[in-house]
This record gives sequence, C-alpha cells and structure tokens, in this order.
Amino acid sequence: MASRRISNSPDVLASYRRAGQASADAAGDVIEGHVAGTAAAFFDVDNTIMRGASIFHLAVGLARRNYFSGREVWGFGVKQLRFVLSGSENLEDMASATTAALAFVEGRRVDELLELGEEIFDDSMVDKLIPGSLALAQGHLDAGEEVWLVTATPVEVARLLARRLGLTGALGTVSEIEDGAYTGRLVGPPLHGLAKAEAVRALAEREGLDLSQCWAYSDSANDIPMLSAVGNPVAVNPDPTLRAHARDNDWRIRDFSRREQVKRIALPALSAATGLAAGLAVGYAVARTRRK
Repeated sequence: MASRRISNSPDVLASYRRAGQASADAAGDVIEGHVAGTAAAFFDVDNTIMRGASIFHLAVGLARRNYFSGREVWGFGVKQLRFVLSGSENLEDMASATTAALAFVEGRRVDELLELGEEIFDDSMVDKLIPGSLALAQGHLDAGEEVWLVTATPVEVARLLARRLGLTGALGTVSEIEDGAYTGRLVGPPLHGLAKAEAVRALAEREGLDLSQCWAYSDSANDIPMLSAVGNPVAVNPDPTLRAHARDNDWRIRDFSRREQVKRIALPALSAATGLAAGLAVGYAVARTRRK
C-alpha cells in the first residue's frame, strides 16, 4: 500500500480545528456523577478500549437487524474498498470515506440508531472490550480525573459507549442532523489524526483542563498528534510505527495482548479511518443472514 499523505496547508489545518471544535461542542455536558477537575485521560476507542473497529461492530449489528438494503450495502462496501486501496489520507479522501461510512444513516432518526446501538453494545461489543485498558480508565476515575473517549465514530455512538462504560464523556465525528434525523453529511471533516488533537485542545479549554497534567492512550500512529498534545502519552498495544515513536520519545508502552498486535498488522484498515472495513463486514453479515 502506498504511504499515506497528510496535508498541512493552512486551509487543511483550519479544517482540522473546525472539526475539533465541532466535536468538543457536540460532546455536551459531562455524564452525571462526574466531577470536573484539571486533569483528564483521553482514550482512543478502536483497538485501544475495544478490539477491532467500533463502526465495524455497529454496522454488522445494524445489518443483522435488517437496517440496510442490499443496494446500500453494495454501494457502501465499494466506496470503502476504494478508499482502502488508494492508500490516501489527505483530508478530502478521508472526508469522502467517512461520509460514505455515515451515509447509511441518511434519513434515519438519531433516537432509532441509539436504541439499536444499545442492543448492539450488549450483544456484540461488550465481549470486545479490552480489560487492561478499562482498568487504566478506572484508575483515572478513582483518582478523581475525567476520562474521555476520542474516536472517529459518530459522536452520538461515542457518547453511548462512554455512558455504558461509566466514563466522563466522548469526542467523535459530528454528523449533520435536521428534525432529529441524519442528513448523511458531516459537520466538518472526520475526527481523525490532527482533528483528534484539536478536539482535545478545544475540550481542555472548555473544561479548564491542564494538558500538561493529562494522559492520552492509543494503539495507532495516526494518533501521535493527540498523544503529543498531553504531558503523559501512552502507547497501548501499539502498531509498529507508534511503538518505534514511543521508544524514541521515552513514552510509556502498555502491552495487553500480543494477539491483537498480529491482528492490526494483518488488518491495518480497521484502525486507519472510520468504517474502512465496515462495508465489507456488512455485506458478509447480510449474506450470512440470507443463507440462513
């Protein structure tokens, strides 16, 4: 696969800042029972808190509940495969891929997706959670610190995950909503790479957090900007690039599962951007359902 390209032009950087601010604004208030402080921990979701991609598990669960038509599945899968094979990570390609990943909810009501999301969490996400990472998050909560998820997954789903895990809140990709339903369009680019770092900075300003006292956890080199934004970065089951970067910069490394490292090397698309493999997974799930 070709090396991925990230543009750092002023316009692109401004777009990342808009995405980060939109995510912080959409995060809403902290979940009830959490006390705001000056320190927080920020956790990536895919392959950090949960094995695999959360949008992957969500899409498969929705497919099994007949949420998609066959035509929607095919179109979605083709767009995702095209992005994976292109090897590109510039802002326009990422936005196009993420828009395709979220297009399946166009016209659907937010409350409908969240209701199904609750079911899918109980049915197929709980057993994908990584105990070691959850223990790290709980340690921060026990110390009186906020714990936030930071993910390219839609912010409504991210907040659902945070609530079910008893965390403070979540930052995620913001989708346009009109009259309680998704339009299929994004508000700014997806929350990925530099956008995650901008979201963390925007939230820290809103919450009065001291980033030098904060922590961040991720498995992916894509999240180096977010990890670099805090005083205490931690690489969790890191991919090879992040592992090398962490060693070069004396960052902490936590390994919870050697098997997961093999999975990430074999299936790098799962953590590259929102929904890169979800289309193919949905097609497989639908096909299995029809054969039964």
